[in-house]
Amino acid sequence: MAKNKKQSTGTFRDGIKTRLIIVSVFLFLFGAALIGRLASLQIVQHETLLAKSDKQYVGTVKTQFGRGVIYDRNLNELAQNIEVESVYVTPSKILDRKAAARILAVSLNLDRDKVYKKISSKRDFVWIKRKCDLSEIVMLKKASLSGVGFLSEQKRFYPKRELAANVLGFVGIDNQGLAGVEHTHQSKLKGTTIRQVTERDAKGRNIQSLGGLRDSSRKSYDLVLTIDEVIQYTAEYYLKNQVERFKADSGMAVVMDPHTGEIYAMANVPQFNPNHYGAFSQKIWKNNIVASSYEPGSIFKPIVAAAALDKELARPQDVYFCENGKLKIGNATIGEASDHKFGWMTMNDIIAKSSNIGVVKIAQQVGKKSFYEYIRKFGFGEKSGLSLPGESAGQLKAQKNWSNLSLASISFGHEIAVTPIQMVSALSAIANGGNLMEPHITKALIKNGKVVQQFKPKKIHRVISEKASLQMVEILKSVVKTGTGKKAALDGFDVAGKTGTAQKYNMETGSYSGTEYISSFIGFAPADSPRLVILVMIDNPKGLHWGSVVAAPVFKKIAKKALRYLNVLSSKERVFILDRA
Repeated sequence: MAKNKKQSTGTFRDGIKTRLIIVSVFLFLFGAALIGRLASLQIVQHETLLAKSDKQYVGTVKTQFGRGVIYDRNLNELAQNIEVESVYVTPSKILDRKAAARILAVSLNLDRDKVYKKISSKRDFVWIKRKCDLSEIVMLKKASLSGVGFLSEQKRFYPKRELAANVLGFVGIDNQGLAGVEHTHQSKLKGTTIRQVTERDAKGRNIQSLGGLRDSSRKSYDLVLTIDEVIQYTAEYYLKNQVERFKADSGMAVVMDPHTGEIYAMANVPQFNPNHYGAFSQKIWKNNIVASSYEPGSIFKPIVAAAALDKELARPQDVYFCENGKLKIGNATIGEASDHKFGWMTMNDIIAKSSNIGVVKIAQQVGKKSFYEYIRKFGFGEKSGLSLPGESAGQLKAQKNWSNLSLASISFGHEIAVTPIQMVSALSAIANGGNLMEPHITKALIKNGKVVQQFKPKKIHRVISEKASLQMVEILKSVVKTGTGKKAALDGFDVAGKTGTAQKYNMETGSYSGTEYISSFIGFAPADSPRLVILVMIDNPKGLHWGSVVAAPVFKKIAKKALRYLNVLSSKERVFILDRA
């Protein structure tokens, strides 16, 4: 019995031992297989599975963030960013499509049929409306619709609305610059593209937003313009009033420092609001000061006189016979404006009284070749180099293509087309002592609060001598004191300038209109130490059309406000200070 019992116990122990061995082997093999599988997943297939996992459970939406701020010269913000929300849907999660389409359409001011089509999509993610107004988001969130989600984005915002809109331009839905300096400086202003991450369930449905906007991800530059928002507003205000008063088609005004080429103001009327640029005609978006050219009329006459003085072919007191109002050149007859019948006149009076025939006589002294060369030296016939899109070079025929009448026509601003910015630059050369300065509208680039690049004044070349410049200043002062520019006169300041009234050329009829004109005045103040050159052009005013009546008063109002704002002392104030000293 004892022996059998021992045998039975031994057999039992052997069985347990065998089972333990089998279990141990099984566990070892299982562990080895598990480790192998984990190694395969973690090492061999890691990248493939990670990408697959991201695709299945994490969705990303690309958005633009951190576009650079645009400032005026005194660091007042002209273009900035605001955080807004955009609306998307996960169509598979929408319970009642008809009801959802109706609520979305009403809340977001959209077409219901178009919304219904979007939410019926088989895709996992569909934008409904980007960068919504706060009122729209508030209304929609109250509805608590299933399948509707919200993502944070940044929207470009122009806090001064219409102010300098044609200069600033605007951006598209993805913050890409489409016009103005927003377009020209896109590479610097564009900011960075970030991916907002949305978690998805096993079926690929968005369930929450995980990503956010981080200021540290900004890569853009801020841009400082030469524009002064106060002078810009002043120019726009008075220009708009005059355009409306005379029911004109449009108007332009430019204010520039003649010594540096810095542009303080660039006004276009009609205006538009870049926050809602799509609500305005594309024609209004255009900055006509750089992108359009016009026959300048009599404001071009100082170019002829300056050329004659610089070549020392004439002096301001030299006398010319103005043919009593009619001059024959070939088969053409040139007359004076308003049927004036001028006889003998000095060069000074020819410019002051704006005699067409007198200026033709001066141009004939200069000659075709030299006159053409001076026109080019003053910057006409080529782009000014201003960093704004769509700049025109104007229209200037090569001298070899001039007809027998071209010299005469161009001398009083016909048969040539110039941009307003070219005209301002040219008169600045007369005002500043004879140097053509490159006009510019960008002052500096800022990165992380520090100036990283400054745009300094650039002299292109000398156009006329300092002596000729001083002579022209005196001639242009007489235009305002005793000539056609009396309405541009300012109390306490000497003003130099020139009026212009150009008949508009009709391309369809091939002739000049007898009813449509461009009225203009260009001048600078203080005349003997100029701080500002100002051009005012008003296109097709109704009723009165003379530049002396329509444009000169706008110059006066802009100059008066701008000089006071810049603390430029009047002659009376200077005398008072000297007396006190």
